[in-house]
Amino acid sequence: MVHSMDELSNCRTKMHEPVLYQAIISALRPRDGGFYVDGTVGAGGHAWGILEASSPGGRLLGLDVDPQALDQARERLSPFGDRVTLAQASYTTLGLQLETLGWDSVQGILLDLGVSSLQLDTPERGFSLRLDGPLDMRFDPRAGICAADLINNLSEDELADLIYSYGEERRSRQVARAIVAARPLQTTGELKEVVTKVVGKGQSRVHPATRTFQALRIATNEELKALEKVLPQAMAALSPGGRLAVISFHSLEDRIVKRFFRQESMDCVCPPEQPHCACNHRAVLRLVTRKPIRPEQAEIAANPRARSARLRVAEKL
Repeated sequence: MVHSMDELSNCRTKMHEPVLYQAIISALRPRDGGFYVDGTVGAGGHAWGILEASSPGGRLLGLDVDPQALDQARERLSPFGDRVTLAQASYTTLGLQLETLGWDSVQGILLDLGVSSLQLDTPERGFSLRLDGPLDMRFDPRAGICAADLINNLSEDELADLIYSYGEERRSRQVARAIVAARPLQTTGELKEVVTKVVGKGQSRVHPATRTFQALRIATNEELKALEKVLPQAMAALSPGGRLAVISFHSLEDRIVKRFFRQESMDCVCPPEQPHCACNHRAVLRLVTRKPIRPEQAEIAANPRARSARLRVAEKL
């Protein structure tokens, strides 16, 4: 069941399509002649839905730093011809990309954060706990620093802080100490073994090394900094009535999105103890989802990776 009390909770879904997917398309309200951005186009699944719903004249810009994903998206979206433009670029360059295309504003923007199934299922990319591969974890293979560089070069204290801050791992000090003692580490299997010995297998369905892997991936790709950089650009790019939809997969991302949406939907952001407004801040967004939309149980059963997905949507005033 969709966990939202707002207008999206009433969206009508097709039986063969996941609730969350349908909620995204419903939230963006694609229409003929509209301009849309998929900032994390991946293999093109959401982009297909947006283009199909905005036929025959809707346009879409798809961005991704992963060339492998773009190859798949290019093939999948080829039936839409020149209605779709794909670029190997970070969504942090959103403003520049729109300027290059000559798009003054857009009616919808989607950001689907986190790691994709394509990346997880490719061992040599180094994202997977299940498949052994090199400790890479870069979304963009052209980027300079990979996870192995962090693991083998950071000090014990730096590693511990990274694992705690980005992975919320309570045993970060012990994990960092074990990693330093086992260095050099070059494969995901080696790292997984080291972390598991410290954290223990326990009874949780989540692998004991998940938090450490998450932390290293976030740090390698500077994901939280990128998210904080793109949100103001996305807000500025939307036309009045345009919508921004963000899917996050862990509390760190969701917290940033929630805080940004809340702040930009308020007329005053002064501290509560201040008697009179001095910030001159004015609301530019309306919250469409006051609580995040989550996938239903049937969707999670079919795709366990969707279990932590949270969708938030805001509309430009």
